[in-house]
This record gives sequence, C-alpha cells and structure tokens, in this order.
Amino acid sequence: MVEFFFLKGGGHLKKLKKYTPTEFMAEDSHYDKSAADYAVNFIECLSHTKGTWAGKPFELLDWQERIIRDLFGVLKPNGYRQFNTAYIEIPKKNGKSELAAAIALLLTCGDGEERAEVYGCAADRQQASIVFEVAADMVRMCPALNKRVKILASQKRIVYMPTNSFYQVLSAEAYSKHGFNIHGVVFDELHTQPNRKLFDVMTKGSGDARMQPLYFLITTAGTDTNSICYEQHQKAKDILEGRKIDRTFYPVIYGAEDDADWTSPKVWKQANPSLGETIGMEKVVAACESARQNPGEENAFRQLRLNQWVKQAVRWMPMEKWDACNFSFDASELEGRVCYGGLDLSSTTDITAFVLVFPPVDEEDKYYILPFFWLPEDTLPLRVRRDHVPYDVWERQGYLLTTEGNVVHYGFIENFIEELGQRFNIREIAFDRWGAVQMSQNLEGLGFTMVQFGQGYKDMSPPTKELMRLTLNKMIAHGGHPVLRWMMDNIFIKRDPAGNIKPDKEKSTEKIDGAVALIMALDRAIRCGNETGDSIYDSRDMLIL
Repeated sequence: MVEFFFLKGGGHLKKLKKYTPTEFMAEDSHYDKSAADYAVNFIECLSHTKGTWAGKPFELLDWQERIIRDLFGVLKPNGYRQFNTAYIEIPKKNGKSELAAAIALLLTCGDGEERAEVYGCAADRQQASIVFEVAADMVRMCPALNKRVKILASQKRIVYMPTNSFYQVLSAEAYSKHGFNIHGVVFDELHTQPNRKLFDVMTKGSGDARMQPLYFLITTAGTDTNSICYEQHQKAKDILEGRKIDRTFYPVIYGAEDDADWTSPKVWKQANPSLGETIGMEKVVAACESARQNPGEENAFRQLRLNQWVKQAVRWMPMEKWDACNFSFDASELEGRVCYGGLDLSSTTDITAFVLVFPPVDEEDKYYILPFFWLPEDTLPLRVRRDHVPYDVWERQGYLLTTEGNVVHYGFIENFIEELGQRFNIREIAFDRWGAVQMSQNLEGLGFTMVQFGQGYKDMSPPTKELMRLTLNKMIAHGGHPVLRWMMDNIFIKRDPAGNIKPDKEKSTEKIDGAVALIMALDRAIRCGNETGDSIYDSRDMLIL
C-alpha cells in the first residue's frame, strides 16, 4: 500500500483516518472555528476563472479547505496565526493557481492588515503573472471586491483601497531589492527558482514588522536536489515523519512513493486529490500512454502527474525509433518540391546547420529531411582530437562541409543556400535572430522569405512534440544522416511547469544545432504545408507528451 502525505497519511481528505488537529498545533495553540470559517467564506465568495469552471463559485475541495482551515484557524494564545510558512507540494492541474490566487486576495483584502504588502513570486515575471491574472479575474467577477480594488494590469499590481494594501508580482530578477515589509508571499512553482536569492530576500526577516506574515509556497516536484525547493521539500518530509519539529511550518505533500507503479490508476488517484474534479481521468490516461511509448517522457509523467522528484538527465529521443525512420531517398527526386528551411548559425567557430523539410504531398507520403552542416576547415583536426567526434570521417563521406579559414565563411553558406533555392522550392527559412541578422538580410536580398523563430517554449514546444509524434509513427524520412543522428541522440529536453518542452542546449553538452534547425523547419512545414496551406496544428487537437 502506497502512502501519501497530508500529515502522515495521504490521498484525499475523506480517506484520512488518523488526522487530528492537535498533531499540527503547538500545545498552547487552539483552533478558532470562527476564524477558519471566515477565511473559507471569503474564498468561497470568489469565482473560478478558467475552462468549464469559469464563473462558478469557488467551492473549496476537501483538501483545499483543510489547508485553509489549518492555516487561518490555528491560533496562538495571543490570537495571531501559528503557521507562518506553508509548503504545499502537489501534482500539476490540481488547482494550485486558483488556490494561490485566492490566498493572495485573502491576505490583501480580507485579513484586516493595514497597508499589507503581499507579493507573488516565481522564477520569471511571466510565471509569476499566472497567479496574478487569476486573482485579477477573481476581483473582476466579485462585485464586492471590484468596487474596492484597483487593478493596475501594466504593473501587475492589485490595490485594496480601504486599507491601502497591495498584491504585487515579483520575479527572480528582483532578488536584489530589499526593504520589503511583507504580510504575505505566494511562491508559485518554487521548484523553478534558479537559485535561493529571491527566496531568502522574501522570507528572511522581511516580515519581522508584521504580527502574522504568511509565506505560502506551492509547487510541483522538481528535478534539482540542490535547489531551495528540495531543501523545503526535505524539511516538510522531516516534519511529517517526525524527524524535526517546527510549529510555524505547515507541510503538505501529495505524491507517489518512488517505487509505486506509475501506470496504475489507483496510484494516480491517490497522488492527485483533485482527480475527477479539476483533472479529467482521460488526460492522465493519454499522458501515461504517451510516456509508455516514449521512455524520454516517463520522468516528466512521474514528476508532473505523480509529484515524484526525478532526475532530468534522460535523453529525449529513443534512437531505435529514430533509426526506424531511416528511409532512403534520392535528393534529386525532391527537386522542384515545396520545402521549408531551418537555419541555426551558432557561433563563427562552431557548427552551422541548415535543414530542409519537405511536407508530404498526400496521406501516404512522409516528411523528407535534408540536412547540411558546416565547420571551419582549419579547426577540424583540433575539434576531432578535443571533442572525440569523427568530424573528419563525416567530412570525407560528404555529410559535413567545411569553409576555408578558422571561422565559418557565411558568404559561402549564403551562396550554397542560393544554389539549393534553384533546385528546391524553398518557401520560407526560419532562423534564430540571435547572431543571424546579417545573414538573414543577405538571404532576403537573394529572394528568400525569412521568418524569425523564437527559442522559447511558445514557439519551440509544438514542433518539438510533433517531431516526436512523427518519429514514433514513422512519418519522417531522414536517410540515416550520421551527423543529424548524432545530434538527435544528444538532445536533452527542458520543460516548464505547464508541460511545454524545448531542447536544452545547456544540458545537451554535445551539439544539437541540426536538431534545432530541424524543429524550426518542421514547424514551418506543418503550418504552411504545400499548396493548400493546411496545418496539422489546425486539424488536430494539441499533442500531449
């Protein structure tokens, strides 16, 4: 039987047999039902803001209500709250953002604190804005709050005018700012913090001038066991399992044990207290089935769906699946066909990659991939000795091209691409703007349509997931190009809290330039297609991997 944490048990609240409020409370504290009722009633006057729940009253689920009652109802003899830090670790899509937004508004507008300073923190401003946008929509949908609150959207700030209190978004970039007088902090997805600087600034002494500050830390499990999040995770486990005592720290962890059967629906239900409420079982089934087929997705499933701390260092592409797409073809057969390019320049001393992707002309056809790579000729022997990669063999075999000198000759590459344009119908070339401005202008002068392509999750995630789907279904033909194969085997994936993915050049210690160029070109081929301009993204639901 797998155990999940709430106190020392786990799973949904209704299954908790041994819980008694006194286990969390200090000996001289007491449970004030009226204070707890007030906090619950405040939140349940708000409304949900997203999806099928939008506009419906925010009726707290059992596990959420237990947290609210404990945090706001357990009081010290002086009448102030016992807990000033809450660590809530739970899988994705269990309603973290809505709960965090509701608590931020409660601390700002409903806690009776004059000039309360409440901050929403995350790894970056965009992530921190997620909870803010939910809170702002909750205010707009609540007439009583809407007439008392000013929303400064451009500043990511909510002001409660009766007490001059505010809720303000901060990100990890703001760690150097001191002088806070904090009444509350909501840390969303603590596991994404790049270091501990912002956490220390916001929690170490910043609330000393307040009588009952609350640091609300809510997150999914991460991958970095040297992080501030893992430090808090370990503290929570130590308290839950009796190794430490800290009456000011409130720990809640929902998740599967490391040796649990990650494919078992019973385990999913125990690890996800909102399953069937905020999460549909079919979504978890689809994600699990994808992870079964793709070993590189198993860790992501275990981390995001079962809240297990897993190592991220697992290669993304199952190479036996990639090798199964080694369909041979003659490039001359593709002459005149519509295609799309992806250009990754890297630096002048490194590999430059240009990949053409030919979209299928009918349902039986495949996506044909034609890659090209360049290195400076003078540095080739040095790189072979230093990197222990057979660049020289690939160069002799014609899979790797060289340009004269010790830096890549961009003019040579421009002329090469111009010649390709005479053989193939290159509709667009996608490129990373960084370092490629001059070449993109030159290629535009040669008549090519250049498309800037962002390297963030928004642009990279859909085609990266699509590349995996096409590979698993043998819908691509790469001809076994050894340089591209080497780069595909090098890919490590970076994932954001929402499950979006992109190649991680930092973790991918070997080169992945060709893979990045392929992903960019594939995106344009999928979106634009052949003559019809039909896009897979338009005709098919979002792929979940």
